Amino acid sequence: MSTFFTHGLSVLVLLGSGIVSGVFFAVAVSVIPMAMDLPVDRYVEVHKLLGRNYDPMMPIIVITSILGDWVLAVLVDRAWIQVLFALSGVLLLGVSVISRACNVPINRQVALVDAGTIPAGWQDPRPLWRGWHHLRTALALLGLALNAIAVAWVAV
Repeated sequence: MSTFFTHGLSVLVLLGSGIVSGVFFAVAVSVIPMAMDLPVDRYVEVHKLLGRNYDPMMPIIVITSILGDWVLAVLVDRAWIQVLFALSGVLLLGVSVISRACNVPINRQVALVDAGTIPAGWQDPRPLWRGWHHLRTALALLGLALNAIAVAWVAV
């Protein structure tokens, strides 16, 4: 493949992993603390409003970044840079798995609740959701760091 393609794809992978990390970081430091402080009925209402525009955009960005990382892991000519791209793809795959298997089911559970009539004994999912979100944020940030190092060296 051409150097132009490799450099272009590396910029796109860096941009994608940066967007994912930035969104997750913003949610972790701003949205989650706010949501934790809300009464349950207000939390349910706000949660429904906040999450409605992330899907399908975030999964598309994450999956595109994973695939780009893995393509670059094959295309670049230095083994240690191949490892960085491959590992970043694995970390972003972890983000995707956590999102799909853990956070999305919680989001669906909250979407079914009527904020005006919280059922008796309803299990507040905020602590669990926060834990999973912090894990995927850490994975995304580590993936971004690996991509940044790899992209810097691809350009050399």
